[in-house]
Amino acid sequence: MSNPATALNIADWRRRVFELYRQVREITESGSPSLAHAHWRTERDRLFKGHPASPLDANAKAQFSGLTVAGYQPDFRFEVDINDGGAGQTMDVPTGTDGVVPFERLGTVELDGVGRLALWRLMSYGGGLFLPVRDSLAGAPEGTYGGGRYLLDTVKGSDLGTRDSRLIIDFNFAYNPSCAYDEQWACPLPGPDNRLEAALPVGEMYAQY
Repeated sequence: MSNPATALNIADWRRRVFELYRQVREITESGSPSLAHAHWRTERDRLFKGHPASPLDANAKAQFSGLTVAGYQPDFRFEVDINDGGAGQTMDVPTGTDGVVPFERLGTVELDGVGRLALWRLMSYGGGLFLPVRDSLAGAPEGTYGGGRYLLDTVKGSDLGTRDSRLIIDFNFAYNPSCAYDEQWACPLPGPDNRLEAALPVGEMYAQY
């Protein structure tokens, strides 16, 4: 991944992801999270199918007909305050390609009927909010990716924004990290404080392509 062409492709991928989530926030603010979700699905399918930085290899792209994403369910959308539970805790995540990735816990978010999750801040260059999740469907047949999914990773563009100073968390936008499709990618995965006993039958499910 160190050659110039690859680096430029990754940079373009991230520009597109930032723009996609800007559009998602704009559509959501107009009053239609479900339309924002449909747009997110369409554009991510387009990226995975045709972009040179897609985590799918050439054979998978040739057979690809769309990511496996559940239909939108509004009950899995939340606007929450961040409490200070666990704030200041640090987490060092070793990865195969990026060395040790350091995080600091900003606090905890409480999600009615779902559970609680730790919210992290990336402590290395760029900063950003990081909210991974692993639910009870992880690794199950036709379930979610066994390693867990991401909800927010704002340094890479995955950002659903805020409303009235409350963080928007919408599990319908949970997505698989790139390492779910290509082990060359480095993906920090959910630790104990980001694992839920609840099932989350929304967002991107896991399928091999």
